[in-house]
Amino acid sequence: MPSIVAAVRDLNRLRQIYLVLVRHGFGEIGQRLGFRGRSKSEPDPKALPAAADSRRGEGESIDVFVPEEAQKQGEEARRKISPAERVRLCAMDLGPSFVKLGQIASTRPDLLPPEWIVELKKLQDEVTPLPFKDIEAAVETALGAPITDLYERFDERPLAAASIGQVHRAVLRHPEGPREVVVKVQRPGIRSTVTSDLELLHALATLIERVIPESRIYSPSELVDQFDRAITSELDFLLEADNAARFSRNFAGYRPVDTSEPPPDAAAPGAITGDLASTSRSSVRFPFVYRQASAKQVLTLEYLPGFKVYDAIREHGHEGPLIAKASVGILIKMIFEDGFFHADPHPGNILIMGTPAQPIFGFIDLGMVGRLSPEMRDRTIDLMIAAVRQDHLGVADALYAIGTPTRKIDMRAYRAHVSVLAEKYLGRPLKEIDLAAMLADLINGATKFGIEIPPDFFLVGKALMTIEGVGKELDPDLDVFGEARPYFLDLLRRRYSPERIGMDLWRGVERLSTTAYDLPQQTREILEELRLGRLTVHTSDTSLPQVVDRLGRRLFAGLVVGAFLLSGTWLIATGAQIILGAVLLGSGLAYLLLHVAQDLLKRWR
Repeated sequence: MPSIVAAVRDLNRLRQIYLVLVRHGFGEIGQRLGFRGRSKSEPDPKALPAAADSRRGEGESIDVFVPEEAQKQGEEARRKISPAERVRLCAMDLGPSFVKLGQIASTRPDLLPPEWIVELKKLQDEVTPLPFKDIEAAVETALGAPITDLYERFDERPLAAASIGQVHRAVLRHPEGPREVVVKVQRPGIRSTVTSDLELLHALATLIERVIPESRIYSPSELVDQFDRAITSELDFLLEADNAARFSRNFAGYRPVDTSEPPPDAAAPGAITGDLASTSRSSVRFPFVYRQASAKQVLTLEYLPGFKVYDAIREHGHEGPLIAKASVGILIKMIFEDGFFHADPHPGNILIMGTPAQPIFGFIDLGMVGRLSPEMRDRTIDLMIAAVRQDHLGVADALYAIGTPTRKIDMRAYRAHVSVLAEKYLGRPLKEIDLAAMLADLINGATKFGIEIPPDFFLVGKALMTIEGVGKELDPDLDVFGEARPYFLDLLRRRYSPERIGMDLWRGVERLSTTAYDLPQQTREILEELRLGRLTVHTSDTSLPQVVDRLGRRLFAGLVVGAFLLSGTWLIATGAQIILGAVLLGSGLAYLLLHVAQDLLKRWR
């Protein structure tokens, strides 16, 4: 049996993982992965002689002492707690890397059942704050200067603490005068911890798929790969600085237009205009990054003096419906106009500034972002437009265009299945449509037919679901589709505007001219290979291996049966061994019948 010992160096961490699995009722899975629980009464294998310890050696099981209390906890957990909740509790016990992996998994409704998604969404990335002396040392090491030379004031008490880092308020020394800032500091040693956990997770995912075949439907390796990309980008704070700068450029001068006003003649740069759904006039801000006091492990950001969403409504007179409708417009601009969006727009990452009549939105924690290529944006817009128009076949075709088929698909059955799913939602009034449930069902339907949905589309779904959930808390009557419809129609008009069509035509002409330029050279190279006798053509026949296998088995069977028959006939004819000859003849006939039966059975299968 394959073992994880050869792939992972940190055996103490492996033993810790197994104990957590046992405590939450997953001891059997640990045993299938190569662990062996050892009670107190059993001897320690390390104390046994090498010859007596049959389990020692690379590639064998890992012996772990399991307290009796842990075994009882596991048995009780299996009886009283659902598997999904036990997985969430395991992630919490195993630490930040596994918590973040669970959060990533909660965005994949195509891989996990709904009850698992609900449980994993409860995971919170909260840890005990580090002592200030550790933070001070980390800042000075990363920026190469004493903290008092960089900041006039640096609050010792953190604003927030998470697994990757913690945030402190400070006053930055600046040539143009002091600046109110927040400083995000990476926890010392977190990079090595994450690297070690990633190595472990990759090895575990590969091993799980190998020894637990039923786990492959959840694609453990794919989830770990997605987590690897996300956590690696979060560990480089300068990438978050670049994200903040890009968001600021995208939203420069952004101010949604009131739909009650006549549409302007021309669109302002960087703003969605026309028949917009939001009835608010809001602007959006992202914290400015002070590069002179930033590095990969430390990020100094402008302090945004705003309030959390719920506090702004309860204590400062802001209107929930106004904020909800404006949030929908902001997210739609991020996703469908810019193709660059905040992947986790929950209320904790949004600050409300400005006046109740004209709120200003501040977005923070920009490390996790999603991207959509222009082609993927167009396809996603097609999906949303088809949903708004209640075009069932259009929804099926748009979803097919978004994904990548992994096998031959019965399009008639696929369209019928998606149409049934779409009818469940699109037959209702727009404001009664549950966007989150609809997207999850459509994605599951596509996955059932072998259509692989790209990871960034799941981030789109997660962002839309988050905004929808928060928006309906702020405004129970929020009609997300009604608010979004004018945005999508405006984006659709832009797609087919003369400028866009002209640009697409020009791009096509450029590609055609490049192809025309390369064609003579490529043709000449092929003819030259043909003249020199170096041109080879490779073909693939998928049925050839089966044909060769069948032919080989028939030849072998013919030789065996022939040998039996000739030997038996000779022995009977000479009268030397009549009984043995009869046995050989019978064996030859039996082998022939067995071979024919096997051949017919394989054909029938």
